[in-house]
Amino acid sequence: MHAQPPRTDTPLLQLRELGKVFHTDEVETHALSGISLDIRRGDFVAITGPSGCGKSTLLSILGLLDPASSGRYVLDGQDVADLDARGRARVRNGRIGFIFQAFNLIADLTVEENVALPLTYRDDIARDALRRRVREVLEVVGMGHRTRHYPGQLSGGQQQRVAVARALAGDPAILLADEPTGNLDTRNGEAVMQLLEQLHDSGTTLCMVTHDAAFARRAQRIVHMLDGRIVDEDSFERLRAERDLPLPGLVGAAP
Repeated sequence: MHAQPPRTDTPLLQLRELGKVFHTDEVETHALSGISLDIRRGDFVAITGPSGCGKSTLLSILGLLDPASSGRYVLDGQDVADLDARGRARVRNGRIGFIFQAFNLIADLTVEENVALPLTYRDDIARDALRRRVREVLEVVGMGHRTRHYPGQLSGGQQQRVAVARALAGDPAILLADEPTGNLDTRNGEAVMQLLEQLHDSGTTLCMVTHDAAFARRAQRIVHMLDGRIVDEDSFERLRAERDLPLPGLVGAAP
């Protein structure tokens, strides 16, 4: 697969004072308030917080599945407010990869067909290139031998690996993962986390929502949310210090 560009000081994703309000007949719910966040190419960011704090709402906005009510969102230099519905769909399909807790594979499609499906909506990929790309990403996630199988013939961990391959197939600028280990047992959850770490090491930019504190600590940054706001952030350096591990490049540092 193709590695993403190296990490730079120019944010791939910028949020400024982002807000989201849901309206019903009698209630106005402020799901997000004043969210400001930068994610740069090559980052691995974990978003944590209690249920109902706005994590998944934020991820939906990042993935252009839902618009913000206020504030500014710039993705790879493009202010998403300037996009119409078709433009949002085009950017979402070409620049953003999704991994969902529930896998969201189509039961009557094979592994190969599930991974290929998002690419069939793009007119910039020839059929032969599409097939090559699908085979390539399935090899990356260790599922190249299961191309003709159906989701019901796979374990939960294998289904999530196929979902990761589907997210990678379009060579996205950023990979968004919403509780990617939430439906998995400990062994399969660990295997998926190792896969995400390998993808990050190869240059993939990742933003992951998770309730699992141990998995969150394996990211470079942890963004803590509460009541629709960012309340704290742990940097890579702070996380390593808390675990008493040497920083990269410190020759002779204690193991």
